[in-house]
Amino acid sequence: MSGENGNGNPGKEAILGAIRRGLRRGPLPADQQALLAARIATHPRHLIPARSRLPRPAQVELFLDRVVAEFGTVARVADAAAVPQAVADYLAQANLPPSIAMAPHPLLAAMPWAERPMLAIRQGRAAPADQAGLTAAFAAIAETGTLMLPSGAERPTTLNIMPETGIVVVQASRIVGAYEEAWDLLRREAREDGAPGTLGPRFMPRNVMLITGPSRTADIEQTIELGAHGPRRLHVVLIDDDPAAR
Repeated sequence: MSGENGNGNPGKEAILGAIRRGLRRGPLPADQQALLAARIATHPRHLIPARSRLPRPAQVELFLDRVVAEFGTVARVADAAAVPQAVADYLAQANLPPSIAMAPHPLLAAMPWAERPMLAIRQGRAAPADQAGLTAAFAAIAETGTLMLPSGAERPTTLNIMPETGIVVVQASRIVGAYEEAWDLLRREAREDGAPGTLGPRFMPRNVMLITGPSRTADIEQTIELGAHGPRRLHVVLIDDDPAAR
C-alpha cells in the first residue's frame, strides 16, 4: 500500500489529488496513514445475533424460513444435476416462458442443461426483454435470509435487477449464520488463488449486492408493492451439498 494512493494507479492518484486540492490539504501524515491501514486490516466485528448461532441443519432451515418470510419461494434439491429440472418446474408453475438469462458462472455452466431441451438459455448480462434471470449466490446469510451477490464477470449485476423474476442457486455449504461471517468469507476468498467459482487472486468486487426477498416498497400510501426497484419474484434453489447441514 502506498499511502493514500492504494496500488499507485495513476488515475486513482489524479482523483485523490483533485480531492486534496479541493480540501486544501496534502497527503495524510504517516501516523494517520498507519491508523487508516490498521483499521482497514482489522475489520472490527459487530454484535452477532444469537439466532444465527445454530447447528448447521438449523442454520439452513433458518435461511429457508427467512426467504419465505420475506416473500420469496424455495426449492431444495439433492445435487447440482437436479437444478435444471427445478428451474424448469418453477418457470412452468409461475406461468413464465421456458427461457432464462443465465450468469456465466462455473457452477451453473457445469449443470446438465442439455437434458432440458425445451428450456432456452442465454448466458451473459440481462437484457430488457428477459423475464427471468438465473445466477449463483456467493454466500447466503441465515439470520435474515439474505443472498450475497458480488459483481463480476461470472455474476453480472444486471441479472439481479432487470428481470421481473430472479432465480438464485445457493449451495448449502455457502450458508453462514451472520453477516460478519459472509464478509469474512468474501475477504478470505478474495485473497486466495481462485478455485473455480471464487473471486480469484487478490480481487475485491466493485460492488456487493445483499438481497433479502423480492424488490418492494411501501412508499406509495404505505402499501407494499413488489418489483419497485428489481425483481417482483425471488426463487431460491438450494443445493444440499453439505452433509453436516442435512
